[in-house]
Formats: sequence, structure tokens, C-alpha cells
Amino acid sequence: MTRFVFRLVSLLMLATSASVFAAEVSPVNSVPSLDLPRYLGKWYEIAAFPMYFQRNCIGDTTAEYSLHPDGEINVRNRCRTKDGYDEANGRAWVKDAAHPARLKVSFFWPFRSDYWIVGLDADYRWAVVGNPNRKYLWVLSRTPVLPKPMLDAALNAAAAQGYDLGQLRYTKQEQAK
Repeated sequence: MTRFVFRLVSLLMLATSASVFAAEVSPVNSVPSLDLPRYLGKWYEIAAFPMYFQRNCIGDTTAEYSLHPDGEINVRNRCRTKDGYDEANGRAWVKDAAHPARLKVSFFWPFRSDYWIVGLDADYRWAVVGNPNRKYLWVLSRTPVLPKPMLDAALNAAAAQGYDLGQLRYTKQEQAK
């Protein structure tokens, strides 16, 4: 009887962990549509998962997107460091027209990363950008400060996609002062 109980408990634990694992690996989805001209322009980083390339950033992080004549998107990321400002320039493009909010971005050829817009305000006041393996996440805003109801909406969009919001680090925006 004890062996039966042990097996039953083990089976229940296995089933529970399998359902939790299945919930964790549900695929990330990008927003279904993107009006690229509305998305272009300057965005302020409100929060992000820590990233190696941003290790020296201490605040005032922005991303600026503009259209290149060949149809690709110029990407200019900038942040304040203890010694001044750091800047990285790259290119982005839509890989599949059926998924316009799933971009590829490259700052250093031949390296490319997924840049998926996984949450977007109807008025393009905030955006949530991540990648399908949930390693990266950025909460962006058109203004240096995102009002709490909008921040909550952006965070809810990220959480609904399965991103671990406990990893988020909020960005100092001195420009807001």
C-alpha cells in the first residue's frame, strides 16, 4: 500500500509539473498589426531586462527608429553612462510580411536578433518589445515617464506573454526632470 501511495504521489507531482511546464512554454505572440510610420520615432526605455550590451548604461536610455531609403529601419540606441553617452546604431527589417511586428535587428553583422513587438498601445504611447525565448524585454514609452495606468497596461501585456517581470529593471530618465 505504501508503494502505491508513493507512486500515486509521484505521478501527481509529475502531472502537476508537466502542466506548469506546458504553461511556461506557450509561444510568445507579436501584436497582429503594426503601422510602421506611427512606430518610427523616438522611444524612451521605461524598464528592461538586464542585458550585457547595456551593462554600462545608468539612465536616459532611448531608441530611435527611422526609415532607410531601402525600406529597412535605422535603429539608434543611446544611453547615459558614467563617462557620457554610449550609442549603438543598427538596422531592422520585417522578416515576414504576414507578421509585421516581428522584426529582425542587427547591430553587428552577421549577428541578428529577434525584435518582436508583443504589446502596443492603440495610440502608440507605449510598446513592449521582447523576443520569442523571453530572454529580452523592453517597456518603451513616447515620453520619459509613463503614467501608472499605461505602465500597468504595458506590464500586463508582458505578463500575459509569459515574461518574468521580476527580472525588470527600471530606467532612470533624467530627461523627465
